[in-house]
Amino acid sequence: MDEIKYLDTYVLCEIAKANVRFLPLLVNTSVVNDLTLAEFYGVILREFNEQTAEYWKSKFLAYAKPVSLDVLILAVKFRKEHAKRNVSFFDAVGYIFAKENGGIFVTGDKEFQRFPRVEFIKA
Repeated sequence: MDEIKYLDTYVLCEIAKANVRFLPLLVNTSVVNDLTLAEFYGVILREFNEQTAEYWKSKFLAYAKPVSLDVLILAVKFRKEHAKRNVSFFDAVGYIFAKENGGIFVTGDKEFQRFPRVEFIKA
């Protein structure tokens, strides 16, 4: 079985743009945590409108998984530990969520390029 890939907001935005480098990530072994989905919703809402944000939310909802308080706390600690890297809270949650669930964090954010268990894809 393929390893589970945990997608970040950057990846979701590239999928929404129909970037062919990212489309293969939409498989049944991909996961989007619900905090990332909420951040993505906000990006689409800001750049387009509520109707478009709702459309994309419905597309990714099948991949969504809830985030526990334990993961949120670990993400806060991760951000503190890596403060010089300027990691966003949403990205820290995504990375820790993937790590705690034994998967791979997929991102295009340079702050994660050299972290273990990261698949780095630039648009």
